[in-house]
Amino acid sequence: MLYKVKLKNSDDSVLVDAQVYEYLTTDTYLVKVNFINNLRKHSSGCAVFQKTWKKADGKYKTETIYLHKLIAERFLVHEKTSTSNLVGTKNGNKLDCRLANIQYRSRSVASRKRKTSSKAGYTGVYQENNRFRAVISINRKSVHIGMFDTAEEAALAYNKKSKELYGEEGKINIIKPKRNRERTDDATPE
Repeated sequence: MLYKVKLKNSDDSVLVDAQVYEYLTTDTYLVKVNFINNLRKHSSGCAVFQKTWKKADGKYKTETIYLHKLIAERFLVHEKTSTSNLVGTKNGNKLDCRLANIQYRSRSVASRKRKTSSKAGYTGVYQENNRFRAVISINRKSVHIGMFDTAEEAALAYNKKSKELYGEEGKINIIKPKRNRERTDDATPE
């Protein structure tokens, strides 16, 4: 059974398994701080609990608990290794916190899964004049894949190479559909 937990500051919900929901609603500390009802969507897209507490000395302390990390530390700690020690989601949806979707991964895999900052809109794709270059990182070195007429062609070439080199752990660009530019019969050519 799955539970959808409504986030406090968003119309979004986070998805958790029944055993995770039970833990979140029965753990003594989590119940005391009303964890389940104070989850909100963080600017990073994750579900997070964040409260500021006044300490005895009059200073304030902010406690931040990322839901996906809490779940991994409680239920998947046996999968953590010295190299695979960062928590992420397999499908890229940070609000899908089902156990089957959360995984420990290495820094290099996490880097490949990160959202692109390329102006072309695709990981490994860069515009040079009127063409698009596809590149991929292999052992921290940028390797040229090829030059292409469109960003989409370059992204597909990147996807193929990424799959070849890294398998399921490789970054795959989601190709955006081109807008239809159909001409109507009464349109005049420019």
